[in-house]
Amino acid sequence: MRFLRRNAADSPDADQVEAAAVTVGDAGPKGHTPGKGKPTPKRREAEGRKRGPVAPPPKTTREAMRRARGSKEERKEGAAQRKEQRIEQRRRMAEGDDRYLMPRDRGPVKAYVRDLVDAKRNLLGLFMPLAILVFVSLLVPSLQVQQYATLICLVMLVAMIVEAVLNARRVLKKVRAKFPKEPASGLSIGWYSFVRATQLRKLRIPKPRVSPGASV
Repeated sequence: MRFLRRNAADSPDADQVEAAAVTVGDAGPKGHTPGKGKPTPKRREAEGRKRGPVAPPPKTTREAMRRARGSKEERKEGAAQRKEQRIEQRRRMAEGDDRYLMPRDRGPVKAYVRDLVDAKRNLLGLFMPLAILVFVSLLVPSLQVQQYATLICLVMLVAMIVEAVLNARRVLKKVRAKFPKEPASGLSIGWYSFVRATQLRKLRIPKPRVSPGASV
């Protein structure tokens, strides 16, 4: 029965059907992104292309060390920066900034001890000149000069020891009165005040904040 069969003219062209199928296949479902036709590059490869070509590996140990040190200009710049940092650290340390002081010098208690020592003239400040005098006297061939120098040094040492003990007791008493809640060891405070007092005033670090004779 011919009327149940489609006419060849009514059926779509085979080529059109195939083209439509290809188009629909390429479109894919909604929200689908078609492929790029090539694999996505890895992150390391992408970063490598951004940074440029990689330098060849060093051929000798000397070349590797030279690369590790950097160029001459970079080394000079780094040395200049480190020098500036050291100068700044010494300046802050001399000013008494706790962030740049050694652990033994930090804290309000140690700052107060320094002020107490710096506000008083001490015989202990002659400790270093006295040591130099002893060394020079040993070089003098005269026995009489050596005997007098030794006698003077012994008297000065005894006076310094007595002064150091009295000074340590005075400093400890004032520290405990000013900082009653702070742990203040007599040995620690006494030794710290002794070391501070034996240094020449101009060489003390941190620098003195009070003048001799000032009330602290």
